Amino acid sequence: MLDYVAKLTLEPWNMNESDVVRLRDAGFSDSAILDICQVTGYYAFVNRLADGLGVELEHYWEQD
Repeated sequence: MLDYVAKLTLEPWNMNESDVVRLRDAGFSDSAILDICQVTGYYAFVNRLADGLGVELEHYWEQD
């Protein structure tokens, strides 16, 4: 699953049917695969919105 998420995040143009088949072969249902894809896409969307609007992290995320 993490390989799928990393690929979808870093190189979505390279996704293909075999990526979904590998998840099915690993035991994920189609519903679970949809959830994985939606959560991955949501985080990418929200992060790009925040970056595009210049939203800064809360102070507690800063490293000491």
